[in-house]
Amino acid sequence: MVQIAPFDEYAEEYDAWFERHRESYLSELAAVREFVPVGGKGVEIGVGTGRFAGPLGIPAGVEPSPRMAELARRRGLRVFEATAEALPFADGEFDFALMVTLICFLDDVEQALREVNRILKPGGILIIGFIDRESALGREYNRKKDQSKFYRDAVFYSVHDLETFLSRAGFSDFQYRQTLFADPGSGTTVEKNHGKGSFVVVRASKL
Repeated sequence: MVQIAPFDEYAEEYDAWFERHRESYLSELAAVREFVPVGGKGVEIGVGTGRFAGPLGIPAGVEPSPRMAELARRRGLRVFEATAEALPFADGEFDFALMVTLICFLDDVEQALREVNRILKPGGILIIGFIDRESALGREYNRKKDQSKFYRDAVFYSVHDLETFLSRAGFSDFQYRQTLFADPGSGTTVEKNHGKGSFVVVRASKL
């Protein structure tokens, strides 16, 4: 995981973003929710402060930042302090896994996705929410990332990049949702496919 220190030092500031930008947060949550299975055993990898796992009913998560993990535990989550590249779970332990705004921080995306594949049951589902590098917000984040304590070392990816990574890691059957549109009146609208929204969610199945 890239630079855990800023997330430890500024965990409360990071968590407060969700209240300051509540409409964006709710839009992202709504888009992710469309792909989260009803029932089954799930885990969020890169659970952060629990802002997604909690509302989505996912009881467990993985988080390498001790301070972020502590805040997630306060929200009632069971948190394992580990990285996405070395998950502390058995083969085939989960029906689905979630990653939200994590991909851009990974040291080794392909290794992390192989690990997720390993812990999923045959036919298991991986849901990834991320800021599309080719979107308006993605371009802005990339342009200004040197000014951000959180995104300074981030690497943003396009939808095509994610498809390539996922295919190499043994996933297929991609489906998409998108939100955070340029139109300020779009509110919490969620649409299928990708290309217009800055926040994209991809659902992929383990082969």
